[in-house]
Amino acid sequence: MTLNSISQPKNNKTRFAALAITTVAFGVLSAQANAATNQVSITEANGQRCMTSNGIPDHQTGQFPNSGNPHSISTQNTKLCVDATPVKGSNAQDLRGTIGFALNGVIIRPGTADWYDASSSRGHSRDRSSGWNLDGVGAREALGLDSNNAHVGPDGEYHYHAPSDGILAAAQGTLIGYAADGHEIHYVGAGANPSWQLKSGTRGTAPGGQYDGTYNQDFEYVAGSGNLDKCNGGTLNGKYVYFATDTYPFFPRCAYGEISSDFKPGGGRTAGRQGGERGERGQRGQGLEQAQGLGNRLGKIFGRKGNRQEQASLRGNNRGGGQQNRGNRRGPPEFALAACQTKAVGNACSMTTPRGQVTGQCVLTRDQQTACRPQRR
Repeated sequence: MTLNSISQPKNNKTRFAALAITTVAFGVLSAQANAATNQVSITEANGQRCMTSNGIPDHQTGQFPNSGNPHSISTQNTKLCVDATPVKGSNAQDLRGTIGFALNGVIIRPGTADWYDASSSRGHSRDRSSGWNLDGVGAREALGLDSNNAHVGPDGEYHYHAPSDGILAAAQGTLIGYAADGHEIHYVGAGANPSWQLKSGTRGTAPGGQYDGTYNQDFEYVAGSGNLDKCNGGTLNGKYVYFATDTYPFFPRCAYGEISSDFKPGGGRTAGRQGGERGERGQRGQGLEQAQGLGNRLGKIFGRKGNRQEQASLRGNNRGGGQQNRGNRRGPPEFALAACQTKAVGNACSMTTPRGQVTGQCVLTRDQQTACRPQRR
């Protein structure tokens, strides 16, 4: 696919009518100024392009917390590096969690960790057994997205699920950011048409109903139906790049280049770099040792009458590296993992637990996940 005829838009501030939230439907999400100021630096050296940011956007955001998103925006210590000279390969690799970063230093995370769950009061949870994964934009009301197609994670990290006027404010021509493999991400409006199509008919299992885009499984890739490939990529002015689009999948959800170790597959855990070295190197042994006491310490925070499901998950992880877990998921609780999604082992972290806000340090668990370990008291 070639988009050589596409010229730089005269005005990047488009309306995104199909995606933008309305004040009628979400009056609570009125724009507000951030207390902190956007700070971001993107540098290139030794074949790497590195972004350092405090995670605060350079535009107004919606009101957080809100009815669909209980979290508050907080400053981050984010550092992500990608290949400055990426090469397109022949095999696509799935991108999960954080897939890249915008030029304003805000991370791009189109997917969600939420799945249809009829037993949950919210109608969704982290239990994957239904097989129906909520799409951020498709379930925007339930997940509390603002007019920038963004919301906040458990660790206070503001992130984008789709393009919007906000993300385009810092664009350089059509360039809006970089993907995990180092390839550029561009926005050219209607010039880029995804080859992902909404299925026809009805879902064969619960939740049932017509395919309407609420879940990622409502879509299928139909090669040649658009002018972009499976990863929302194509050629722009002779160079392979990815595109941000107004329709699903909105951002690339797979990559044809070599994915940076700062974007770990299988959960989208990202490890920042310290002094140009991968954060987990040299700290792995210390992280494993620290992780051994993670379950006990979190158990003390929860209390004996706290969330026993979380404690069971941690006990299973500590006994057998997650292989003998008796809980509904392996390893540390989701909020402990989310608190270290874009942080290196050894970085400070904070998380909201059943007993309130807790600070700690990111450690590497036995099953190679980066999780927040509460600080000793």
